[in-house]
Amino acid sequence: MAPGSIDPLATGRHSSLKEMPPILNAQSVTKQFGATPLFRDISLTVEDGDRIGLIGPNGAGKSTLLALLAGLVEPDSGELAVRKRARAAYVPQDSRFAAGLTIRNVLENALTSAHVNEAEREGRLRELAGRAGFADLNAQAASLSGGWRKRLAIIEALVGDPDVMLLDEPTNHLDLAGIEWLEELLASSSFAAVTVSHDRYFLESTSSQIVELNRIFADGLFRVKGTFSRFLEEKQAYLESQSRQQESLRNRVRTEIEWLRRGPKARTTKSKARIDTANAMIGQLAAMDARTVVNSAGIDFEASMRKTKRLVEFDNVACDVPAGDDGSTETRPKSKNSPRLFTGLNFILTAGMKVGLVGPNGSGKTTLLRLLRGELEPAEGSIRRAEALRLVYFSQMRELDENLTLRRALAPEGDGLTYQGRTVHVASWAARFLFTSEQLNQPVRNLSGGERARVLIAKLMLEPADVLLLDEPTNDLDIPTLEILEENLLDFPGALVLVTHDRYLLNRVASTVLGLDGRGHTGRFADFAQWEDWIAQQDDAEADKPSRRSDGSSPAQRTAEASPAASAKKKLSYLEAREFAAIEEHVEASDQRLAAARTRVEDPAIASDATALQEALAELDASQDENDTLYARWAELTEKTGHPTLGA
Repeated sequence: MAPGSIDPLATGRHSSLKEMPPILNAQSVTKQFGATPLFRDISLTVEDGDRIGLIGPNGAGKSTLLALLAGLVEPDSGELAVRKRARAAYVPQDSRFAAGLTIRNVLENALTSAHVNEAEREGRLRELAGRAGFADLNAQAASLSGGWRKRLAIIEALVGDPDVMLLDEPTNHLDLAGIEWLEELLASSSFAAVTVSHDRYFLESTSSQIVELNRIFADGLFRVKGTFSRFLEEKQAYLESQSRQQESLRNRVRTEIEWLRRGPKARTTKSKARIDTANAMIGQLAAMDARTVVNSAGIDFEASMRKTKRLVEFDNVACDVPAGDDGSTETRPKSKNSPRLFTGLNFILTAGMKVGLVGPNGSGKTTLLRLLRGELEPAEGSIRRAEALRLVYFSQMRELDENLTLRRALAPEGDGLTYQGRTVHVASWAARFLFTSEQLNQPVRNLSGGERARVLIAKLMLEPADVLLLDEPTNDLDIPTLEILEENLLDFPGALVLVTHDRYLLNRVASTVLGLDGRGHTGRFADFAQWEDWIAQQDDAEADKPSRRSDGSSPAQRTAEASPAASAKKKLSYLEAREFAAIEEHVEASDQRLAAARTRVEDPAIASDATALQEALAELDASQDENDTLYARWAELTEKTGHPTLGA
């Protein structure tokens, strides 16, 4: 087995967490692709129970470091030590499954690879599927949406009962309900986790410490125990302290340079030492200056400055599921009986309005953007657009010709482009989005996800817009770029329709929320929290209805996307499933404690001692109460699973 790799066949955990070595211990690791290192001499340990949020600018090497921790990438120098018998599970950014595999096939293969006892596999499979919300185990894995493929990849990784989960941008394709599901899973699980993410609310709720991988720090990274908000405070204090040290050093260097200019004679030992010290300080200052240069993308969308107030009006609009837009990759012809995504939508988009468009995966958010663009026609109702309306669209599919060079992707017709009425050279435009001159002649296919997003934003900024339509623009963007994007969306004078799972961005930018529920209903809300309350009310109302056959279900329920949610009320929640899996063992232990308490009460030596007898009786009462409570809970959970109740 390669050094640093993790033995997938190892079983059993250490019984005690005391004096254990770290699960993973990367010491002085360096990795580079090409001439420039991604990171150099980085050290990072992962202990039991750690919840590490790993952040950093695009190109810092976060995904590479995560793959290195998983044993999938070898460091150029340094080493990775893995605790004996430790198990790590790695979930990459892009979760794909082979054609022809069902959800059941994927989980069965994982159970087999993890050497789970054959007699336990079916129960384990159903527990895993249930905790993720999968109702139809025969659905094709490759046909699931990105969000449900991500859920499947996560529970596939859980099969091996890992000591540590390594998650690379797990929220990228999850909808808001999926993100909350993942937050609950991480909060209730015992494994350690290292998560690369740009979702600030997610980091705040799931991380017990934050590590930023960034060249601005002397050690190449900055680690703070606490929440993301605590990290921001500590980072600000660190940078201010570093700035003061830098200024102090700059003043000392200025003094030494002045002394050197006066031509000191280096004949004495003291003079020679001062010259050496001066040169060392100059080198130290140059290194600090190089480290602390912070680059940020220059995002500034151009509005058309149109005076028209009403831009788009939806009048009682209904929309069918278009081919290929039902949460799967399958293409099916439209018909008179095509299911409805939503009906009765009345909405007016006016200049300056900032609309957050939210809803479960498969509820029709992207389809609504296509209606806005005129790419689709409504099944009922009408859509009126202002004359010569200019819409600029950012697609979550990130369509770019991968064979083009970055130069041609940014400037198709030469080395000059026009921005806000003036000509800009392509090299200057590329630099604004943090691309180097060396990258201009590289093909787009070599760019990372975050770099591709910046290319698309750079292209969109060249188009004056009445309306910006942004479909999941935050995927793969680093946090500094997200902050700049937020500021510019707030300042943009035109209208904005934003589809995003980033709750921080949504709450900060959107002045109104247009919500879909996946059952054909729409609503308008003041903020995201109001929409969540509405969805909860819709779920409660749906749960009170008698069960319907699949041919009478709502559009989203017909898809592999939403069918899990439709039956969630019939199943144990994730926390309940974990409780149910362990409750029989707890009951047996309680039975033993109760029997032992009764034996002590009946012991003649204790019965003859009034004080000891009183203590034994109190212990017996407590054991009996605990036992009764456990049996009642066991019966309650058993009934919820649909199995016969205890004693039936």
